[in-house]
Amino acid sequence: MTGNLHVRNLDDDLITRLKLRAARHGRSTEAEHREILRQALETEVEPSFDELAAQLRKLTTKRQQTPSEVLLREGRDER
Repeated sequence: MTGNLHVRNLDDDLITRLKLRAARHGRSTEAEHREILRQALETEVEPSFDELAAQLRKLTTKRQQTPSEVLLREGRDER
């Protein structure tokens, strides 16, 4: 699957540096942009469900929690 990505509002300096880097690597600016994205994302590991759940627990440890049975009961009573 292939797609297009349009990047707007880049600083002129960044564009110049991208063009220079592309020239050093013997690639077009577009090919260099693809390679930079590929390298940046190839080593990124998606967190597992367990890791995400642990992060959420850590973020919400100090918040008051309502037990699910209470929420279910309240939902039934509203009907």
